[in-house]
Amino acid sequence: MLSVKEGKPIHENIILAVVLVAVLMAAIDSTIVLLAFPAMVTSLHSNLATIIWVILIYMLISAVATTQFGKVGDIYGRSRIFILGLAVFTAASFLCAVAPSDVLLVFFRAIQGLGGAMVSATSGAIIADTFDRNRIGRAFGFIAMAYNIGAILGIVLGGIITTFIGWQYIFFINVPIGIVALILGIKYIADKQKFAAKLDMLGMVTLAVALSLLLYGGIGIAAAGTDVLNSVFVVIGIALLIAFYFIEKRAESPTVPLDMFENKIFKNSIFAALFQGMGFLGVIFMLIMYLQGVRGFTPFYASLLLIPGYVASGILAPYMGKVSDRSGSRIVATVGIVLQLLGVIVYLFLTPYTSIYLIILGSLIMGIGGSMFWPANSSAVMAHADQRRFGIASGLSRLFSSMGMMASFIIVFVVAAFSILRAQAFEIFVGTSKISGSVAGAFVAGMHVAFIAMIIILAFAGVISFIRGKEDRASHLNRKIPAKSPTEEHYALQPPE
Repeated sequence: MLSVKEGKPIHENIILAVVLVAVLMAAIDSTIVLLAFPAMVTSLHSNLATIIWVILIYMLISAVATTQFGKVGDIYGRSRIFILGLAVFTAASFLCAVAPSDVLLVFFRAIQGLGGAMVSATSGAIIADTFDRNRIGRAFGFIAMAYNIGAILGIVLGGIITTFIGWQYIFFINVPIGIVALILGIKYIADKQKFAAKLDMLGMVTLAVALSLLLYGGIGIAAAGTDVLNSVFVVIGIALLIAFYFIEKRAESPTVPLDMFENKIFKNSIFAALFQGMGFLGVIFMLIMYLQGVRGFTPFYASLLLIPGYVASGILAPYMGKVSDRSGSRIVATVGIVLQLLGVIVYLFLTPYTSIYLIILGSLIMGIGGSMFWPANSSAVMAHADQRRFGIASGLSRLFSSMGMMASFIIVFVVAAFSILRAQAFEIFVGTSKISGSVAGAFVAGMHVAFIAMIIILAFAGVISFIRGKEDRASHLNRKIPAKSPTEEHYALQPPE
C-alpha cells in the first residue's frame, strides 16, 4: 500500500486527485495538438511531413518506454518514477512552447513522451496500491472521466488558443497544471514498500529496439508507402520480438514475466486493450479527415462534433467502474466493445452530404461504450496482478493499448492512400486541404472499407473480452502466492527508505 510521508495517515482521495490531474494533463495534450498543425507549419516554416512527427514521436516513445518504466517503478518506487515523469513532462512542455524550429519541437516532444511514459506506466500501479481490488473499478472510472474531460478541454482550448493567442500556449498550458500535480504528488504520495529485483537490461534494450523499429517502419509505410527500408525495419523488429521471447524465458529477472499471462483474465484483458485500441482510434482519425476534407469543416468545428461522446463517457465512467467492481469486468467491458462496434456501424451510413446528427449519434454510442470498457478492463488487469508487479502490469496495459492505437493510425492512412493521394490524406487530416466531387466520393468509399476493418477488429476484441472468464476478485485477493516461484523469487519485499 502507498502511505503518506512522515507518518501521516493515507488519504486515498488526494492520491487519486494527483493521478487524475496527471491524466487530465496528458489527455489535454493528446487532443490539443491536432488543431495547431497549420499554425505550426506557418510559424516554424516547416512542412507536414515533419510536423506530423509532433504527434507520432510522442506516441512512439510512450509505447516503447511504458514497460521499462513500469518495472523500474516496482524496483525503485512507483511514486518516485511517477513524480519524476510529471517533472519531465512539465519541463518538456515548456521547451516545446519555446522551440525555435520544427526539429527541436519534435525532439522536445520525444522528451515529453518519456515523461508521459513514466506517468502512464506507474499511475495504474499507484491506483492499485491505494485501493482494494474490489474498489479499483470505480477509481479507474474516475480516471476515464478525467481523460474524457481533458480531451474535451484539449479540443475547446486548442481551437481558442490557436485562433486567438498562439500555438505555443497549447504547451504552456501544461506548465501550471504540472506544477500543481508535482506539489501534491511530492507532499502526499510515497511508497510504503518496494520490491527488490534486478533489471533485465538485455531484455529491456531488445524490446525497446524491436518496438521502435516496428512502429517507425509501420509509420513510414503509412506515410510514404512500402519501400525496402521500412520493410527491413519491420522484419528486423519482428525478429527481435521473437528473440525477446526467448531472452525472457531464460532471464533471471525478466522485464516481462511470462507467467503473468498464465492468468486467463489478465491475459485476455491485456489483449482486449490491444484490439480495442486498434479498432477505436482509427475511427476517430478517419472521422476528422471526413469532416475536414469532405465536409469542409474547420479543425475546431470538426472536433466539436465529437465532444458529445467524450461528455457521455466522462459522466458515465465512474458509475460503470463501480458496476464492474460488483459484477466483474467481463460483461461490462464486452458490452462496451459491442456498443463501440455499433457506433462504427452507424458511421457506415455516412455520405458526402449526411446530416451531422448522424456523427453526433455515433459519437454518443461510442462514448457510452468507452465509459464501460476502459474502467472495467483496466481494473481487471490490475486486480489480477500481484502487488509486487503492479508497475509491470500497468506498463503492459499501456504498451498493448498504445500499440493498438499506433496500428490503428497506420491502418487508416494505408486505407486512405488507396482512395486518394497519401500526401493529400495527411493534408486533410491536419486541416490544410479539402476535396470534392469524384475524389470525395472515392474517399468516402475508402473510409467505409476502413470502418469495416475496424468493425472486424472490434468484434475480435469483444470475443477476447467475453471469453476472459468470470471474475472473483475477493478470492484472487486472498489467494496464497507461492514463495520464490521461478519468476517471482527476485521480487523480494524491501522496506521503504
